[in-house]
Amino acid sequence: MSEYELDARNMLCPMPVIKVQNAVKELLTGDVLNVICTDPGALNDVPAWCRINGHTVLKAEKKDREVFIAIKVENNGT
Repeated sequence: MSEYELDARNMLCPMPVIKVQNAVKELLTGDVLNVICTDPGALNDVPAWCRINGHTVLKAEKKDREVFIAIKVENNGT
């Protein structure tokens, strides 16, 4: 398992979800993607995308003006 960070700050919907989708495609099952963004909608949009695609949200929280989401990649072809 490896951890990766995705900086999606200053991007508006749907870009944070698209960036997450593209990043997850490059990761292996068990990897963790830590997403930082400023779009408050991502707090709902990214976990919804994870549910649809079978990935696990380990953390989703907002601090000040930033949203932090940790995603565990599940069943990514490995």
